[in-house]
Amino acid sequence: MDNYKIQITGRKELAGTIKVSGAKNASLPELAAAILSDSDIRLNGIPVVEDVKTMITALESIGASGNFSNNSVNINFSSIKVPKVSDLISKTSRSSILILGPLLARHGYAEVSLPGGCAIGDRRINFHLEGLKRMGASIKLADGYIVARTKGLKGTNYTFPGISVTGTENLIMAATLADGETVLSNCAVEPEISDLIRFLKSMGANISGEGTNTVRINGKSILSGASHKVIPDRIEMGTYVIAACLNRNDIEVTNCIPEYIGSLLNILEKMGIGIRISGDKISVKVPSNLSPVDVSTAPYPGFPTDLQAQLTMFLTQIDGISHIKENIFNNRFKHVEELNKLGADITISGNAVEIRGVSELKGAHLEATDLRASASLVLGGLIAEGDTLIENSYQLFRGYEEMPEKLRNLGAEIKVLKV
Repeated sequence: MDNYKIQITGRKELAGTIKVSGAKNASLPELAAAILSDSDIRLNGIPVVEDVKTMITALESIGASGNFSNNSVNINFSSIKVPKVSDLISKTSRSSILILGPLLARHGYAEVSLPGGCAIGDRRINFHLEGLKRMGASIKLADGYIVARTKGLKGTNYTFPGISVTGTENLIMAATLADGETVLSNCAVEPEISDLIRFLKSMGANISGEGTNTVRINGKSILSGASHKVIPDRIEMGTYVIAACLNRNDIEVTNCIPEYIGSLLNILEKMGIGIRISGDKISVKVPSNLSPVDVSTAPYPGFPTDLQAQLTMFLTQIDGISHIKENIFNNRFKHVEELNKLGADITISGNAVEIRGVSELKGAHLEATDLRASASLVLGGLIAEGDTLIENSYQLFRGYEEMPEKLRNLGAEIKVLKV
């Protein structure tokens, strides 16, 4: 695995248009869904990011053939050759768990390493496993692997004990090849799930309840080939809209579906920022005086945890005291220590942070700790005086396609240094 450093010289005026890439978090389950068919699948608008590359490597390891070029993937699973996803693949991306449901449904046997070595309870992988057990799977944990067997999945009724995006996706995919009807309740309703359902329906799946928390699936013996275009990435969308708010940058964000980041746009408007939407384009008008805000993360359509770090950084530039409460993941404030190295004044208290602005940020030596944290550090570097060096920047490239190049096209001074 290559690693990178990112060097940014801040306080450059940014202007121009920036195009949002396809959604990583829609691409990953849709790539896994190709397992459900023995015919050709084509996915367009796939972002060239490390998590996608890892998923494709995992699929190739179990028998997929095809190619990935120009943001399109052609893939075929005429047969399953090795029904096992190794820990060498799983440890680099938690999304490998999405292979479990479709692989078990198609092949009757699946071995998938515990993703990222994480504890089951923390990432709610138990929701995936319990649902598959209800559908007739036998599941055990052995040497860091989930080992699942079935003589044929059966339709069932299952209510998720808590909201789980990947759990919802995994069980929907598995149910498309189960015998009979499956009714899933308390499902997550993120746009990426709706996009997955539309893709599965284009493959011939019988699914109703798109966009609601109750999804019904009538299983079939096999799904057909299909062609599908992935939706734009709402987290990238939100990240660049926040970038447009910094230093009153004159940035227009394109290839947007604005409703997907409605919670963020509402927060920005509450702060006093003008939002201009024209078709698939979003731009902002930032007055001189903005108001601090209190924000809580929540499942969609609430404010997404994946934009929490970026908004935290922006709020360091707002006069007054703001608060953000993190309700989705624990330990999601690793970026705070790094932002404070830039000169931010942020205090952690349990699952919340207090942000005191305005902070005069100055360049520093930072380390990216996760994907979204890395984006917040890039935003901080853009407005900090002097040079900022971000170590472990591989994290950024897990989910943002060509972010440094896109920002350079706006006038940023940013370099990628391969380690």
